[in-house]
Amino acid sequence: MRDLVEIGMGRTARRSYDFDDIDIVPSRRTRSSKVVSTGWQIDAYRFDLPLVTHPTDAVVSPHTAIEVGRLGGLAALNAEGLWARHADAESALAKVAEAAKDGAAPAEVVQRLQELHAAPIRHDLLTEAVRTVRDSGVTVAARVSPQHAAELTPHLLSAGVEILIVQGTIVSAEHVGEDGGASDTDPLNLKDFIADLDVPVVVGGVSDYRTAMHLMRTGAAGVIVGHGYTPGVTSTDQVLGIGVPMATALIDAAAARRDYLDETGGRYVHVLADGGVRHSGDIAKAVACGADAVMLGAPLAAASEAPGQGLYWTSAAAHPSLPRSHVARVGSGAAPAGSGDNGGVVDLRTLLHGPSQDPSGTVNLFGALRRALAKTGYSDLKEFQRVELTVRH
Repeated sequence: MRDLVEIGMGRTARRSYDFDDIDIVPSRRTRSSKVVSTGWQIDAYRFDLPLVTHPTDAVVSPHTAIEVGRLGGLAALNAEGLWARHADAESALAKVAEAAKDGAAPAEVVQRLQELHAAPIRHDLLTEAVRTVRDSGVTVAARVSPQHAAELTPHLLSAGVEILIVQGTIVSAEHVGEDGGASDTDPLNLKDFIADLDVPVVVGGVSDYRTAMHLMRTGAAGVIVGHGYTPGVTSTDQVLGIGVPMATALIDAAAARRDYLDETGGRYVHVLADGGVRHSGDIAKAVACGADAVMLGAPLAAASEAPGQGLYWTSAAAHPSLPRSHVARVGSGAAPAGSGDNGGVVDLRTLLHGPSQDPSGTVNLFGALRRALAKTGYSDLKEFQRVELTVRH
């Protein structure tokens, strides 16, 4: 039975929970962390880590995409980002960093991003970026918005993209698009679009059972749950008033996956958690709530290799009329751009695999996940999705 509370005369609302509201319960058994697996597979592609990067220029360049792949994860290039619009994307990013200098107003930094994204997408630059990653031998993924999916996908496939991510702030199966989309063409028919492709397609974001089920029925290989929420960075809740706490959203999507599995006689759709992850314990909680993998943005933006130079934002920051992301500094004690707090930075390998001297859970992210599995007695991620949970209030 749903946990409903009365919020006024004649109006009830469902109680929902975030990662901070729940805890993982250990079982009667423990294991060595050396004998547990954090491996994850989607379609024919297997990864040592249940990691997909959030598709933002602040985290993913062609070179960091290669490094993430070599370290066991999957990096998603933003096919509508700066590497697809500027021949010298590093210089464009340097302009963002300059705009975010001490004392800068947040709106000024966002305005600079909008100006840089006003440049047209160049198919030759996009192809070059994708092929750089493909030539390294790691799996290639790229993100497109629903508005530009039909236009850009043929170029991405010819360049070698192996996993396609169709992602907007909020995506539905009936009208796939974002508020204020730049295209006046007919909405993307996601079911037909996916059926015509030979690569797995991941779609999102969603936050409820019904929409997750609809997207699974389009033939998607994976569904992204969440809107990339990061405290102090994303502002979808402030701008649109929309948001569902991640623990509840994931559990609902996992329920849709289970029902769809029964409906189809065995077709499994992966659930990716995008948002709410600030510490390594949140990764463990995301998997415990049913996620097959997590999409990480801000936790990786603190890496020394991150192209954002210590800054983080989502692609929604560059929306031409309704931005829904700040540009924020990351690291220890993340603060808004202009605050002067750069935080500490470490290399990407250390962030993912350790070792760590930081007790806050922001370094050795997946070493901590292995330890969480071991301490609760589970041998792999699928088993761990059945772990017992408690609510703090």
